[in-house]
Amino acid sequence: MKKILLILALFLPCLASAEDDFGMWYSVGAEKKIDKRWSAEIEGEFRARNDARTADRWSLGLSADYKILKWLKASAGYTWLYDNNQEKITYHTDGTLNGWRPSYWGSRHRFNVSLQGKVSVGRFDISLRERWQYTYRPGRDVKRYDFDDNLWDYNRHVRGKGSNVLRSRLQVDWSKKKCPFNPYASVELYNNWVVDKTRVTVGCDYKINKHNVVGLAYRFQATTSHDDDDEPNRHILQLSYQFKF
Repeated sequence: MKKILLILALFLPCLASAEDDFGMWYSVGAEKKIDKRWSAEIEGEFRARNDARTADRWSLGLSADYKILKWLKASAGYTWLYDNNQEKITYHTDGTLNGWRPSYWGSRHRFNVSLQGKVSVGRFDISLRERWQYTYRPGRDVKRYDFDDNLWDYNRHVRGKGSNVLRSRLQVDWSKKKCPFNPYASVELYNNWVVDKTRVTVGCDYKINKHNVVGLAYRFQATTSHDDDDEPNRHILQLSYQFKF
């Protein structure tokens, strides 16, 4: 498994292009095992884009898991997102400037339900997670500069919008008893009738003790023209900490 992770870590940066972005993701979470079947989790996250120089998102999420069978579990969750929406410039058909909308912060509400199955092959755990995700962005007024009239429009309304997506993730974990390291690799597809986003991740969690786990991961996120967030391809370094009790 370590050789596989090393090969992927060396290969994935080769996918980079001059137009790709780099971001940093930081997350802190706490997980509580309620009984043999139920567990609950809370997680906060901060993301930076634009070569990690611009704040991109703050979020806070709550979720609950239920183990249906030894190899099958279901989960549901809610996440509040506070996004820094990128500036947008529009042009006339002749190429001249039309309008400029500066970046602005706004909230989104996200709900999800998941079903995940897992099988073990030797020291490898192979899991497939299917997650339905609904995100709603409330409408709000933003400012926009009109180049034709050379004035600001402070009441430009951005309409509320909801979106559905099916996230399919295949993951392989390597584990060994009494070994504090847990390396893994995964591929996740965002399906909205067409695949509009793909994430390839390699990482490793380190169990400090039975209550504390830290993680480090590298992720390559590729988007298509169908992506509503209009994000560029992005290379991401992710740092995480989780407390279990």
